Amino acid sequence: MTATAASAPGQISNGFRWTQLIIGVICMAMMANLQYGWTYFVGPMAKAHSWEVGSIQVAFSIFIALETWATPVQGWIVDSLGQKGPRLMVALGGVFAALGWLINSKAGSLEMLYLGAVISGVGAGGVYATCVGNAVKWFPDRRGLAVGITAAGFGAGAVVTVIPIQMMIASIGYADTFFWFALVQGGVVFLLAWFLRPPMPGEAPPASAVKVLQSKTSSTPGQMLASPIFWLLYLMFVLVSASGLMVAAQVAIIAKDYNVAQTVILFGGTTLVVAGIIDNLANGGARPFFGWVSDQIGREYTMAIAFTLGGVAYWLLGTVGTTPWTFVICAALIFFTWGEIFSLFPSTCTDMFGPKYATTNTALLYTAKGLSAFVVPLANVLKSQTGSWHSVFLIAAVMNFIVVALALFVVRPMRLSISASEKKNAVAHAPAE
Repeated sequence: MTATAASAPGQISNGFRWTQLIIGVICMAMMANLQYGWTYFVGPMAKAHSWEVGSIQVAFSIFIALETWATPVQGWIVDSLGQKGPRLMVALGGVFAALGWLINSKAGSLEMLYLGAVISGVGAGGVYATCVGNAVKWFPDRRGLAVGITAAGFGAGAVVTVIPIQMMIASIGYADTFFWFALVQGGVVFLLAWFLRPPMPGEAPPASAVKVLQSKTSSTPGQMLASPIFWLLYLMFVLVSASGLMVAAQVAIIAKDYNVAQTVILFGGTTLVVAGIIDNLANGGARPFFGWVSDQIGREYTMAIAFTLGGVAYWLLGTVGTTPWTFVICAALIFFTWGEIFSLFPSTCTDMFGPKYATTNTALLYTAKGLSAFVVPLANVLKSQTGSWHSVFLIAAVMNFIVVALALFVVRPMRLSISASEKKNAVAHAPAE
């Protein structure tokens, strides 16, 4: 789609930017099963090949790592190619994601499964980084909400396929389920990719009316990496992301260990099925909700509220989550207070370092998720050594409380100081009347 089809350069096309957002959401939703549908394939793969669950979960860690660590390069390519960047990267991402799941469907060894994780991870990362980068560029006035809606596609996109995936695995096997979902998901992303593009100068509204702290300048990736506050955000992202991934990758296993997975609790649905639906809704809904809240009261205060609730949720799952309904409720609260990291952190990053290099800069921050993924197998080790999940959830709770303290007492004072310096410099360099 060309620029003239939307608006002339210098004009704001509100309807077109929402169309861009919707396309991004759909593309993200098509990628969601690569992460959130994974847990349903683990058991069948272990049974079919006599593989250890921990060895299979290494593929999950590889997927998350490649989905995140390749994104800075992908983001740089998108920013460098200008108008063609988003469409080319997302189209290629759809092809790679499909190819990865096709490999999974034929994998007869762990090495082949790991190869599929590498390819699908690179593909999913390209789609994710591009769609988030596009959102922050089109919506400087509603950055938290726009990124939240986009990220919700990835968080809640799997909700409509939770039941179909489990039914297909039961009826035709996990391999054929991988195969057919690969073709459908990859095909939809490839087709929609050609309608994406970033805003031209003047198309996006100014950020003059925003209620949160925003930098007046755009930092290059190099300048951002030299900033201490970026690495503080990176540490916070790792801590919260790791705690959530431990549950996201293990929810089916945890339910089984609690002896509640196959208990029928609602309309013929088992605990695991009901939890899968509600968790994905909670995960997706958290992203626009907390993104919108952060647009109103600020990023750090929103982080404090969300991650305090998250810490409590982990503690509850480890202490009272052993019955069917308490498991569903506690798991849902965890997903609701974890999913918003994918709206709060990209928004905060772009607020601090500007929109010009937003795709690259937010992608660099997103690599924290890849680092955190390697905590997932450690959770299995800790559970095996202690004999229960309680210690795992206790550590996850502490990680969230640490991030709350950093957001309120370190990040916010630093940002206020930076904002004051920018205002002082602006006044000093203002022309005399």
